[in-house]
Amino acid sequence: MTINYQYKNIQSPTKITLSDEQSAGHADHWRILTDDMSQDVPEWLQKMIEKAAMPKGLNSNVSAKDSCLLLSEDQPCHINQVLAMKDGKPECFINAYPCVDSPYGLTCKIERMIVNDNTHDAVLRLRTADGSIIYAFDQLYTANRHLYQQDIAYYVNFSAWAHEIKLSEQDEVIMVEDQEAIRYHRAFNDIVAANDGKMPDDLQEQIKAWQPETKEQMAPVEINLGHMCAYLFGDTLGQEDEAWCQGQVLGKQETLFNGKPIILFDVVVLREQDADPFVIRIGAPKTSTTAAIQVHDYVQANIWLQAAIYKENQKSQASAQQSKAS
Repeated sequence: MTINYQYKNIQSPTKITLSDEQSAGHADHWRILTDDMSQDVPEWLQKMIEKAAMPKGLNSNVSAKDSCLLLSEDQPCHINQVLAMKDGKPECFINAYPCVDSPYGLTCKIERMIVNDNTHDAVLRLRTADGSIIYAFDQLYTANRHLYQQDIAYYVNFSAWAHEIKLSEQDEVIMVEDQEAIRYHRAFNDIVAANDGKMPDDLQEQIKAWQPETKEQMAPVEINLGHMCAYLFGDTLGQEDEAWCQGQVLGKQETLFNGKPIILFDVVVLREQDADPFVIRIGAPKTSTTAAIQVHDYVQANIWLQAAIYKENQKSQASAQQSKAS
């Protein structure tokens, strides 16, 4: 008996198409980096052409024969530029936007793409393995747009440009006085501490049975909101990548973008039990405010969140998952 194996049709993620009028464009993103867009941006675009490379994304066979060409640079902060092609030659300019590279990422599925086909701008709605929803601008949409599949888990690198980043408000404090809430808080901390920082399988049962041993254990609990990790995506269709976040700085380094000093902050904005932390590399122009931010500080920021999906990262991620499964 002969068995014929047939591959199912590749299902792309749901696509929502926006018109030019519905799309925000990149003027506000260029303003993060310059006060003179009309002068600086054309100069930067011309300058990058001389040393541009073609990012591979998910496709190992990059070809200039495609109808559109994505050009990039091998720099921590760089420009991606999209050109229309005809007969293997650039025909006209389509789009350009500043990017930040990041080593940090999460495994996600692409639930939907919000796309302007004219400009190749795309915002991805991503769902992490633990169910968190993240919206991010796709740096590599031009290269990857025909390759994304529904229900495939991709390793996604996350970065951002900061419209504003500053120390979090340290005086934002909540005083918890409800006795049952206090009891739950103290019980949870005591039980987890007694189990070397891990939650036991019968955690809820132990919390129910826990009783305070001293009067101080039932004193009001002070919670500093400035020491919380949080991520809130935008609520406007096609602009969900404009986000607000708060988190702790894990790393800090300096680089240049076309001669301009840039500080790169590695910030953890979601840190939940039994879930991979959501860390973003955030770029911001060097000022007295950004230079004063130190590692371990808590910051809050308005950011333009970006995603990048590369083939080589999928290989390493798949190997790690396979090793874990075995």
